[in-house]
Amino acid sequence: MKYQSSSYRVGMGLHPSHYSYLEQRPATEVAWFAASSEKYLDSRGRALETLQQVRQDYPLALHGSGMNLGNAEGLHLDYLKKLRELIEQVEPFVVSDHVAWTGTSHHHLHDLLPLPHNEETLQVLARNIDLAQSQLKTALALENIASYVSYRSDDMSEWEFISELTCRTGCNLVLDLSAVMTNAHNHHFDPLKYLEHIPMDRVVQVNLAGPIKQGGSLYNTKATDVPNIVWELFKQVAPRIRHLPIAIEREQNIPEFSDLEMDVIKASFILENSYEVERSTELV
Repeated sequence: MKYQSSSYRVGMGLHPSHYSYLEQRPATEVAWFAASSEKYLDSRGRALETLQQVRQDYPLALHGSGMNLGNAEGLHLDYLKKLRELIEQVEPFVVSDHVAWTGTSHHHLHDLLPLPHNEETLQVLARNIDLAQSQLKTALALENIASYVSYRSDDMSEWEFISELTCRTGCNLVLDLSAVMTNAHNHHFDPLKYLEHIPMDRVVQVNLAGPIKQGGSLYNTKATDVPNIVWELFKQVAPRIRHLPIAIEREQNIPEFSDLEMDVIKASFILENSYEVERSTELV
């Protein structure tokens, strides 16, 4: 019997290796897709055509990694112009990027680098976010990233930094639970404390992905299946986020569509079960 995902909105990333399958317009258990913004900004061929076809059947979120919001030299207006054009074409329900630095105005480092958690960084981010939201004419959602270093100039925790950023800019949040777990392990804090102190009313999307362990550290490669430690964290927070869109993220070693779809079904089951457990508790 095919599992019915009820009203819970669980989606996954849109990958070129799945284009042929999706072009057949199959019935799936996927409620929506997250598309990488940069893959479609300069596309006029099959990629954009497939994106537009998928948009006819599913809601879309646009998720970028090239805005470089931590750049003290400011944002590229040409990038924002192209992103605005893409937004107008596919009408995503969420437009997001990362709380990160990816290089200077002239050198892109092809990585999401962590920022110091201090007042100076908040001012840079606030200025860039205000510009981005003004140019894009939509609210921007920011995703927390995994980090493997801390800075001597840090004067607040990550959750205090994230909370203050939302207050200053009015931006929304994409909550990456695998990044939370990665940072909790690497920087020795309780992931539940993080989740208790960020403004959950600003979260508009939750992502699940697969960090790996090497040596004594976790690395949020998003190249493997969602591991048990992330599923367990998801179960604990599920009653608070079951009204939100949930995404299964995979950026490397992309498996068959059906394999990722199984994680969509698993996440839907956990959300539904969290509702049943809470309802049973209320009745006791």
